[in-house]
Amino acid sequence: MSRHLKKCLRRSWWDNKSQEVRKTESPQVRKLEVFFTLSDFPSSGLPDLIKKQTLLTKQFTYDKSFALESGVILPQYHLAYTTHGKLNADGDNVVWIFHALTANSDPAEWWAGLVGESTVFDPAEYFIVCVNMPGSCYGSISPLDIDPKNGEPYYHEFPFFTPRDMIRAYQPLREFLGIQKIRIGIGGSMGGQQLLEWAIEEPELFEYIFPIATNAQHSSWAIAFNASQRLCIEADASWQEKNPQAGIEGMKVARSVALLSYRHYDSYQLSQSEESNELIDGFKSESYQRYQGEKLAKRFNAFSYYKLSQSMDSHNVGRGRGSVEKALQSIKARTLAIGIHTDILFPIIEQQFLAMHIPFALYKTIHSSYGHDGFLLEFESIGNLIKEFIQKEKTVHNKFAAIN
Repeated sequence: MSRHLKKCLRRSWWDNKSQEVRKTESPQVRKLEVFFTLSDFPSSGLPDLIKKQTLLTKQFTYDKSFALESGVILPQYHLAYTTHGKLNADGDNVVWIFHALTANSDPAEWWAGLVGESTVFDPAEYFIVCVNMPGSCYGSISPLDIDPKNGEPYYHEFPFFTPRDMIRAYQPLREFLGIQKIRIGIGGSMGGQQLLEWAIEEPELFEYIFPIATNAQHSSWAIAFNASQRLCIEADASWQEKNPQAGIEGMKVARSVALLSYRHYDSYQLSQSEESNELIDGFKSESYQRYQGEKLAKRFNAFSYYKLSQSMDSHNVGRGRGSVEKALQSIKARTLAIGIHTDILFPIIEQQFLAMHIPFALYKTIHSSYGHDGFLLEFESIGNLIKEFIQKEKTVHNKFAAIN
């Protein structure tokens, strides 16, 4: 784990910091407990990843060959994952959460309003699983890992995983964890893309799914946003270098571009408007854009950012399945698609499309000024919709059972 944490943090202040690592290993899973003293890190550079003095994660290794949709065959791969709670005796309390582009595998950190004690997904009730998606820099196989072909880091040559590749990589982990059925699958944005792929791939696996602010096929509009961000990285003169910091300045610019698609006119007006009529420069919104780029650069690298954007662009549930509509019709899970009315990146027409073509699915809109980022911030509204939907489904099921 320490090796992978280094990839996400600035090496300039990591390398000389104290750490103690305690390992316990099995043939497939490695648990690493990495202890940090918060004083080890400069207050101005404390990464978002480290919010507690103790960080526990697990690593699953699949040591057989694994074929990607691209035709590349990996000799093995590994996944970082986090669990909360325990699998019950009946095995029917699993919640599988899929994270979005730059998050890690612990939803209790970035979705605290939905995951944790006394929330919708309380570990006292549920066994909650989240995997760091392949290509990310939070512990799963990534561009900074060693390419077994040459003994050097992959860097630019890392073969990106499609969302379909990702969920196929999760299947051996599911089996290892003893999970036969997933009660609830939930994910927003790129996380929702993975969720849909898995619900199609294994129609009997999920009881409920909640795809939020996501789509069945990545749109031309969204691909253009990602392409523009990759152009920002490519324009960085350091991008062709083979070192972990290559392209980092370009990634900062890319993040500022991305933010425009994540937010909305209303959110900028509410948070970045000027109080004075006298300004001619030095605007809040400009400094905010710079800040967001710098913030990401403290915890991410350009290689993962670049490759994951390619992963997102490849998303199309209709590939090899006849059509998008036909693929969605194979989903058997009870489905509530949720959209954010100000989302310009994944507009609500895309979630309405899901509800239209997934059998017996419903659609709900959340009204928010946050745009696409509403799927991370409007946790109270999301939680209420989830509880209401499950309760209604239970009521219908009980009435039907009583009739029969």
